[in-house]
Amino acid sequence: MNLRINSEYGTLRAVLMHRPGKEIDRLTPYNKEFLLFEDVPYLEALQKEHDAFSNLIKESTGAHVYQLRELLIRVLYDKEILFNLLQESLKRSTHTHLAEDILERYSTAECAGILTAGLKVHELRRKMPKLDAGELMEYAFLISPCPNLYFQRDPMALTPGGIIFSSMKMEGRQREADLLRTIFENHPEFKDHVNPLYPNNGQAIPPSIEGGDVIILSHEAVAIGNSERTDEKAIYQAAKSLLGEGTVQRVYEVHLPEKRNYMHLDTVFTILDENLVLTYPDAMNAVLKTSCYTLKEIQGDKVHIKREVLKESLLTVLEREIPHLEVLATADGNPDYSLREQWFDGANVFAIGPRRVISYNRNLHTNRALRNMGVEVLEIPSSELSRGLGGPRCMTMPLSRARV
Repeated sequence: MNLRINSEYGTLRAVLMHRPGKEIDRLTPYNKEFLLFEDVPYLEALQKEHDAFSNLIKESTGAHVYQLRELLIRVLYDKEILFNLLQESLKRSTHTHLAEDILERYSTAECAGILTAGLKVHELRRKMPKLDAGELMEYAFLISPCPNLYFQRDPMALTPGGIIFSSMKMEGRQREADLLRTIFENHPEFKDHVNPLYPNNGQAIPPSIEGGDVIILSHEAVAIGNSERTDEKAIYQAAKSLLGEGTVQRVYEVHLPEKRNYMHLDTVFTILDENLVLTYPDAMNAVLKTSCYTLKEIQGDKVHIKREVLKESLLTVLEREIPHLEVLATADGNPDYSLREQWFDGANVFAIGPRRVISYNRNLHTNRALRNMGVEVLEIPSSELSRGLGGPRCMTMPLSRARV
């Protein structure tokens, strides 16, 4: 597995997912906004729906589904890695001195659970009756949970040239990116195949970029959304690495309106085949500015790139990069249904092969329109999964696809 991907729709060979766990049960009506949720899902039903999703991937493609928890436990057997992750996770509560105590008292699997689901003062007190938690209340978090972790698309992105490791915009999600990077740089199955494109070495706090903003347009081009979660400086640096690496010739910066329903570029459109794109029309029409980065020259180890602001729409860019492009609107363009189904990520389907997608069963009108275009649509239950406001693409990180 070379950890590079050259399309959004090549037949799926391997994918990374995270089965939701105790971190979801940490959500309450009072902390959900802080933890970046707009609702409080029911964990058992959420797990059933997620299991149906991962089973459908296996049955329909034969792809290997890697589970984050299993990979994490394998890496955490290295006690130095575990200690460093615990220390980093305890920084926000200013209790980094407890890392050693936690390491001594919990098993590796328990520590994996703590790193994803968090740890409260009263929980640690069961193991450490004399715990001095300072000013923290009994039900305060020593380590915050990561309830967004089942959205595996965001903490990194695979491109034709290597991996972009995300620098998450929201502090509450940065630990997700740290976990993913730790896994891929240390797991025996992956570490020798990682070509990191971002962030640059030595950057203490790199500009933010998230995987949902990265879309492979063609063999020669990648698009990155300049969104509420991805900064212009990060796009410039990622473009420099990609163009210098030599596998793509153009990196497009797509300026998205700063609105919740356009959070990432993959909520605006997804590519389902070499000539078919599914889009949310309101968002497509709202993108009024696009820039294109190309390689200027390479002098020794210095890469110079140039940026051109394009006076054309995103649609025009897509038509140039994707010959004979067909564009399908969510709910086939019906304004009422399109708006409703976009709220539940109608445009965010997961392509498991050319013109084969997995979609939420609730997006009836979009699924019907896809079938009318000759797309095979496999549906998954979505009453709870959709509460996190992310679709099937958001929940999956493809690690290997057949080359197209």
